[in-house]
Amino acid sequence: MEVLTGARLHTPDGILSGRALLLETGTIRDIVPEDAIPAGARTTRLAGGTLAAGFIDLQVNGGGGVMFNDAPTAATIAAIGRAHRAFGTTGFLPTFISGPRADMVRAVEAVREALDQAIPGVLGIHFEGPHINLARRGAHDANEIAALGDDDIDLLASLGAGCTLVTLAPECVEQDSVARLVARGVIVSAGHTEAKTDTCDSAAAQGLTGVTHLFNAMGPLGHRKLGAAGVALTRDHLACSIIADGAHVHWDVLRLAWRAKPTGKLFLVTDAMAPVGAPTLQEFGLGDERVRVVDGCLRTDDGRLAGSLLDMGQAVRNCVAHAGIPLEEALAMAAAYPADFLGLTESRGRLAPGLRADLVWLDDDLHVRATWIDGKRSDPAEAG
Repeated sequence: MEVLTGARLHTPDGILSGRALLLETGTIRDIVPEDAIPAGARTTRLAGGTLAAGFIDLQVNGGGGVMFNDAPTAATIAAIGRAHRAFGTTGFLPTFISGPRADMVRAVEAVREALDQAIPGVLGIHFEGPHINLARRGAHDANEIAALGDDDIDLLASLGAGCTLVTLAPECVEQDSVARLVARGVIVSAGHTEAKTDTCDSAAAQGLTGVTHLFNAMGPLGHRKLGAAGVALTRDHLACSIIADGAHVHWDVLRLAWRAKPTGKLFLVTDAMAPVGAPTLQEFGLGDERVRVVDGCLRTDDGRLAGSLLDMGQAVRNCVAHAGIPLEEALAMAAAYPADFLGLTESRGRLAPGLRADLVWLDDDLHVRATWIDGKRSDPAEAG
């Protein structure tokens, strides 16, 4: 047994002081008062700060200098995972942006191999496109956007392990497509969409449960017509991801979304690209586009945002510092709520007995000091 003490613990009951976390064989065994630590246990005393569940990022396009689209292999996934672990992410979905079908097949094979190899942090795959609305493509390659056919459903549902998340535009697929994907175990989210209220509600009735990067690449909220963003805000059952970098969404709009959505239905993603964890990388390719670092953002030559430079640790700090979201809630938005969205409530996302020992230790300024995956520690210099 290993015991971690000396830091505050972010638990479902709040942030607690004077407690110790007991770990055994990669699992959280218990949380006990510091004066109840079992005799003989191997104890590590942390130097203050906050110990929380490791962050779970459901939209990770790249990191550590590489993009999943460019080289959909298990080695690429491992490199991306190492880069993001340095910023507190202990679980992630490698995300494949609209691209050639052959590369989508390779992406599934790569994630299957990564899961078989138990590469740290890999939870499954996220297909963002190609079945999206051309008018809301953002930085996606227009030449790769495609209709959704029977063979595509078979491909999207082919992983056979872990979690599969698919972002699509409900108005651009056949009426029963969402139900068919959900029946195959796929989690479906609306994104890059101009879907109107009736279309969104119909898709939700078929099993659509999420909205990808709220406000971005979707019909805007209007005071007479809701738009896709308005539907996302007003349908309590829909869980929304959001990019908290100050560029994709204004801080006040982030706070508005947090106030509007029920507890647990707004969670953080990074939409991170190759430069995250590789700060010297200032330019890279995305399909036929060139993407450059411009004033702390990633933009195409014509000025469109193309993913982000955000990491989950920074997203948590931004929520607290710029949007006035309490730390307890920001930490849950980075761990518990995405775990719930993936259906992993019973295994990840919280400090609670019986859950996996996937942890992040933050100092008082909320910078990452260490992470644990399956109870195995890594410090940022080792993870990066």
